[in-house]
Amino acid sequence: MSRSGVAVSDESLTAFNDLKLGKKHKYVIYKINDSKTEIIVDKISSDESYDAFLEALPEDDSRYAVYDFQYEISSTEGKRSKIIFFTWSPETASVRSKMIYASSKDALRRALNGVSTDIQGTDFSDVAFESVLERVSRGAGSH
Repeated sequence: MSRSGVAVSDESLTAFNDLKLGKKHKYVIYKINDSKTEIIVDKISSDESYDAFLEALPEDDSRYAVYDFQYEISSTEGKRSKIIFFTWSPETASVRSKMIYASSKDALRRALNGVSTDIQGTDFSDVAFESVLERVSRGAGSH
């Protein structure tokens, strides 16, 4: 339960575990239900395209997302994968939406074990592939 009183649905945790352990999904987008009581799954996809993920984020409303981000540091080290937690809160979202998502984030974030990086996005440049790649590869040497 978060400070805002919003709970995390079982479905939300199942979707995350399917992404993390089962590798069934590429990303999961979460939203707070209309009655503002629970964080639920908004969209699940196995589409490998990062652009498809970005297109699934609403332009004028907040969301949370987890993404199985794959990248290559160098040709000798091969591909790596990190699970990234996104808090998407665009400038155009209502103040109420931004506030409830900000105050409810910890409940979901604490429930998701195995996330390596948190990214806060207020516009699409914050969550662009290159921006995310820079964030995850910066910490790559320390893991």
